[in-house]
Amino acid sequence: MIPVRRKRRPMAEINVVPYIDVMLVLLIIFMITAPLLNQGVQVDLPKAKAAAIANKAKEPIIVSVDKTGAFYLNISATPETVMPSAILLEKVRAGLAQDQRDHATRSVLVKADASVNYGQVMQAMVLLQQAGAPSVGLITDPSQAEVAVKIQQTASGNAWQA
Repeated sequence: MIPVRRKRRPMAEINVVPYIDVMLVLLIIFMITAPLLNQGVQVDLPKAKAAAIANKAKEPIIVSVDKTGAFYLNISATPETVMPSAILLEKVRAGLAQDQRDHATRSVLVKADASVNYGQVMQAMVLLQQAGAPSVGLITDPSQAEVAVKIQQTASGNAWQA
């Protein structure tokens, strides 16, 4: 007698356990690295009603002034370390000169803590002017009332148009 072989039916279930494991590992990796991506100096920005500046191709040069009056530069090798005025002047001058050679324009901005002395902000602006910045902008936080109105209008379908 010839043995009869039964045909195996294809398995209709997919084992998703390995996919869940991979997703959990990725979640942990992103949770660990996300706080590290927030670079710069923690400052409490003043509130103001102002329109946002349009994004440009090159990262803007940002001089941060913390509440103690220390300067930081975002385009330096270590943007979290305090930068003396002379070194700040030279680095900004070099960055602007490189932009001029590349025929590129870049925004130059000051990001100062709301509690910092006004004189320190002016000193940062003078340093940027001495470095050759054609214009200097100030970074502010939008006022809380403006943000609340924008959220409410967005929720009702009447979003602001810039």
